[in-house]
Order: sequence, then structure tokens, then C-alpha cells
Amino acid sequence: MERIQSINLARIDWCLADSGMTRDELAREVDIGPAILAKVFEGEAGLTFKQLRRLATYFGRGTLFFLSPEPVNEAAAHTPQFRTLANQKPELSARMKLLIERVERQREIYLALRDELDPEEVIHFSPPDLAGLSVSDAARKVRDWLGLADRNDFNSYRSAIEARGLLVFQSNGYHGQWQIAKESPVLGFSLYDPACPVILVKKQDSDARQSFTLMHELGHLLLHKTSSIDDEGDLHARAGVEQEANAFAGQLLVPDAFLLSVRDLERPDDVAAYDEWLAPQRRHWGVSGEVILRRLVDVGRLSKAQYGAYRQWWATRQLPQKTGGSREYRNREPKHIFGDGYVRTVLDALNAQRISLAKASTYLDNLKISDLHKLEQHYASI
Repeated sequence: MERIQSINLARIDWCLADSGMTRDELAREVDIGPAILAKVFEGEAGLTFKQLRRLATYFGRGTLFFLSPEPVNEAAAHTPQFRTLANQKPELSARMKLLIERVERQREIYLALRDELDPEEVIHFSPPDLAGLSVSDAARKVRDWLGLADRNDFNSYRSAIEARGLLVFQSNGYHGQWQIAKESPVLGFSLYDPACPVILVKKQDSDARQSFTLMHELGHLLLHKTSSIDDEGDLHARAGVEQEANAFAGQLLVPDAFLLSVRDLERPDDVAAYDEWLAPQRRHWGVSGEVILRRLVDVGRLSKAQYGAYRQWWATRQLPQKTGGSREYRNREPKHIFGDGYVRTVLDALNAQRISLAKASTYLDNLKISDLHKLEQHYASI
């Protein structure tokens, strides 16, 4: 099998240093024998095209990136949005950095495909003017802009945001390139772009918790017009832009008028029973009990001590062990990961013969062709 000898090894080393990885770790990740990779760096062997493509895909680069003889232009290697997130959280793992760049590439694919389709059907991002508004007034205006009904869940919140020209991605619960590891503190991030911002929300054990992360990230995009990456601490911050994003998310999800349905006289003494007390509201609004409690604190109907006791209970509660899930509906995973708008755009481009089946498969998380056809059938039936 023919092997490529003209690889710019300095560019591989640059990617390794940028990601904080060793050569042996790279060999394991891209399924190339460590001994083979060592010989490549010693100039004794080359890589097959398939091996080079796997390596390039892993680092989010084209194969030509590693064949160029020029040194890496570090200023052009990462986008300003990526650098913003990396500066916010210098401790970001190599996998997280690669995920951020992967999301950026998916947005580029989406915008390129969108430009090929009927411009009259394109939804452009046109945010409301929030300049000079208080956080509560901004939340009220954005809720109207999104056209939210009184009853919601994560999927309806996501659809409302996507309908306004943003992309909303969700990390995959399965191990793979679209997963945020369970042990990672990152709950989500947003990448600001005046043409098409994108939000990624970590798959969590509760859709309601994802809803708050989603609206927190939307707050950064609309209030601060900047990219952000957030962990559990940020979603409980009490100062600065993180506190503003938290207040925005809480008031957007649970406006003051909603709190009228919460009966204080029925509040149990045991904080462990708070979620059951708030069960009707939690189901109706698609939010966690914690979000409602924080809003009750905001309006002076719950003490900070009571809220703190609930938080302490919640952090130490015992959860039943979950069994492994099924990938029976692998064909629908791209919709869960990339959202309805992205998937429809890829399928529309395929049906318009703007891209091949192979390209569509690549753009949809490398679906098998048989699963891609099942996905098409799924969309044809709804």
C-alpha cells in the first residue's frame, strides 16, 4: 500500500502541543500503531492516505494542512471565538478543544449549504435590540421574540431558538466525538457570530437542567454578544456577566406571573419534598425545581437558607443506577445532536443534488447510507 512521505511532521507536533497530547496518545486515538507513528517521525516510514485522513479528522484539519511545507500560522489556526473560550478556561481538555472546533466546522458546513438553497427559505439571525434594558425587561422581550407558549420542555425551547436563526447542538450521551465526558465540569458553550450563533448543551440526566444551560448561553449571546463556556460554578455565579446570564435564564424560563401558581402555604418543611411540591410547575414549564426556587428567592418568597438547604440535599441525594441505552435509532442521532434545522438543511441539499450521499453522510455524523435513508424516511413521515 502506497505511503505518503511528504508529511509536515512539525505540523503534527504543533497539533499535539496545541491539544496537550503525546504521540502515543495520538496513536491510540487514531488507531495507528505507536511503533508505526514513531517510525514516521524518525523518517523511516510514511502514512497511508486513510491513516493521514484519520489523523487530520481527529485534529479538525484537512489532509492538505499536514502536507503544506509552511510552518503553522498560529494567528490563523484558531478562530477568535475559539480563542475566547480557551482564554476563559485555560484548563480545557484536548477533547473539549477539539469539540469546540468540530462545532465551528459544522456551522461552516451549515452556512455553506444554506447559501446553496432557496434564499427565501433561509432564516436569518436578527436578534431583538436589548440595549439599555434591565435583565428582567430583556428576558420579557426575548420571551416574546421566541414566541414561547406557557407549556414547554427542552425540545420546544430548542426549536424556538432554532426558528430564530441560531444553531443548537446537544452533546451525545454515547462515547464518541460528540460527547462531553460525564466527569467534565463543562455544561455548555456558545459561539457568537453575527450571522449564525451556535449553542452546545451537554447531555445531562435531566432535560430541565439542559433548558437552563440553553437559556444561560442564549443570555451570553443576546446580552453580551460574546462567546462563552460555562460549568456548574458559572451557572451559580452571583456577580458579573455570569450572574446576568443566570438571572436572564431564570426570568425567561419562569416569569414573575408564572410564580402566582406556586402555593407557599403548601410548601413542605422537608426540603427533600420540594420537588414533589413543585411537580406541576416543573412539568408544565420544563424547568428544574431549583430554577423555580431561585426565582422564589428573587421575589422574596423563599429564604436563602431554605434554598441553600435544598441545594445541599440535592447534591447528596442518591440516584438509581441507569442501565446502558440502546442505539436502535442511530439514524435519528444527528437530529438530537445537531438539531432539526441543521439536519433539514443537509437533506434539502442532498435532495437538490447539491451534495452527494457520501457528503451528506459525513455531515450527519458519518451515518451509514442505510441509516441516512431511514432518516430521510423519518422526515418524510413528519
